[in-house]
Amino acid sequence: MSVDVVLIGRNEGERLVQSLATVVPQARRVVYVDSGSTDDSVANAQKAGAEVMHLDMSVSFSAARARNVGLTMLMAHDDPPDFVQFLDGDCRMVAGWLDAAEARLRAAPDLGFVTGRQAELDRDQTVFNQMLDFEWKRPEGEIESCGGNMVVRVSAFQNVGGFDPSVISSEDDEFCSRLRKAGWRLERIGADMALHDGGRLRFGQWWMRGVRAGHGFAHVGGMHPEYFVRERLRGWVYGLILPMIAVLGVFVSPIVPLLVLAVYGLSYLKTVFGLQRSGLPGHEARAHSVLLTVSKFPNCLGMIRYHLRRLSHRQMRLIEYK
Repeated sequence: MSVDVVLIGRNEGERLVQSLATVVPQARRVVYVDSGSTDDSVANAQKAGAEVMHLDMSVSFSAARARNVGLTMLMAHDDPPDFVQFLDGDCRMVAGWLDAAEARLRAAPDLGFVTGRQAELDRDQTVFNQMLDFEWKRPEGEIESCGGNMVVRVSAFQNVGGFDPSVISSEDDEFCSRLRKAGWRLERIGADMALHDGGRLRFGQWWMRGVRAGHGFAHVGGMHPEYFVRERLRGWVYGLILPMIAVLGVFVSPIVPLLVLAVYGLSYLKTVFGLQRSGLPGHEARAHSVLLTVSKFPNCLGMIRYHLRRLSHRQMRLIEYK
């Protein structure tokens, strides 16, 4: 095997301990990149046998930067890897995954990376966990993008210059876009890869994740205009334009705010039917649809935050939501 693992995290606590327990036995070598943790993450990683790198926190942290630093550490060894698994510290790797991923990459030299099936560890603990679990359920085969958990061909990574450390959200989508433009294929294979321990227990966590997502829509969309087109449009329309019409419309006719509410209602119903067609039971589809309808507001706030930062030339700092 020539697959090494870059594990990244910040104050993951017991989640990191569980992650390391599943990763270390499978990987040839493990590097853990820590982003200013104040818990026992570093000590736990060292105890598990991982090499540890502390990010310089005087420079803005991003998952992209952490992954780049981790691979740089691996490449400094006398026997650098052909493939590297990037894994978030709140994920547990499924046994046998690295073997399946390596076999697929060796069989198809034009693949830049492969990813696999992912599920939420405690799916039914909260509706927010349910939404994450549904988010992970995507078809197998050739894909346009995926989350940050992936086994990457090192030559493909080097070909596109790795992750862009300035992108604080949706950095994986931006990386995928450059890989595809460079001619690499991306694939989700029919093998279980990881269990995600999201621990989304509060509405505030879900809201800030939506803000972070909106920031990514705007940033990555600005770099690759063909990307996140629908997400940006929905954010502006449902998160800003319609509320403005409702407020200003009060001075024209009381019917205007009611019409705006009707638009949101239609969007909600469309989402419910779409989720049910995708296999969600009715009660889950209805609950998810409420949050998906509301999500346009934090998405819009995230896009506004990005553009304010861009126009004022401020550093793009991480939006934390855990």
